[in-house]
Amino acid sequence: MSLPAGIRVLERGWLSSNNILIDDGEGCTLIDSGYVAHAAQTLLLLQHALAGKRLTRLINTHCHSDHMGGNASLARAHGCRISIPAGEAGVIAAWDEDAMMLASTGQSAERFSYSDTLAEGDVLELGGLTWQALAAPGHDPNALLFYAPEARLLITGDALWENGFGLIFPELFGQSGYAAARSTLETIAQLEVDTVIPGHGAPFGDIGKALATAFARLDAYERDPARLARHALKVMLSFLLMIRGSIAEAELPGILADVPIYAEVNRRFLRLTEDQLRDYLVSDLERACALTRRDGRLYSTG
Repeated sequence: MSLPAGIRVLERGWLSSNNILIDDGEGCTLIDSGYVAHAAQTLLLLQHALAGKRLTRLINTHCHSDHMGGNASLARAHGCRISIPAGEAGVIAAWDEDAMMLASTGQSAERFSYSDTLAEGDVLELGGLTWQALAAPGHDPNALLFYAPEARLLITGDALWENGFGLIFPELFGQSGYAAARSTLETIAQLEVDTVIPGHGAPFGDIGKALATAFARLDAYERDPARLARHALKVMLSFLLMIRGSIAEAELPGILADVPIYAEVNRRFLRLTEDQLRDYLVSDLERACALTRRDGRLYSTG
């Protein structure tokens, strides 16, 4: 997929979001910094990509752990300015790990300080292009899209991927999220876009197909909220396996009991026994080739 000169996507896996490097001339801007466990790798990748230039600014599409986990390391290494969505400012300043969904999901991040905030309607000059910040609630209530009309280029974070979108977290915790996610997809559908840079996966050009897939998935979740719940818990366990590398099968019941999201989502939507939930998650992820079992341990294949 061809991108404008001066824009480079460091495509990562699912544990870390993509890093989008934009050459501003004398310095560079990075959008999203990956997961904290990958911070050293992120620094090395960025050092090579910068080719001697300075990293002057870091922007987050939203402040989930896989998008802002490298912020602190990048700030120490480069002294860069950090810009976050305005709606995230309070929880980041207070470092409220419950509101940031770190404590509830068994994830982590290193505390960082932000320099300024961005909000819907803000205009940025990056890489010789004018970008508009657009609200993208749904996956995260405070998330932003970045749209460059002249280049017909859209940075979507987790609001739209080639084959779907990020989990609609508010719905998992008893808040409204479906209408916001639909509104975001409708906003995207009104834009003139040739290329999408998603938060995960390669840049792509067929936005019509991606939107059709996303709307169909959203419709399915609204018809059957338990479908979102089942998918969410499998994603959470897959993510945990990627963080840890492997988990002893004997430890899994304790993990599912200790990490609040599993019990909360199960109570609200699935109502399985602890054994049923464990067996369902492991067998379904194994069937999907997302994990393997070996010598009493579970290993991520992601």
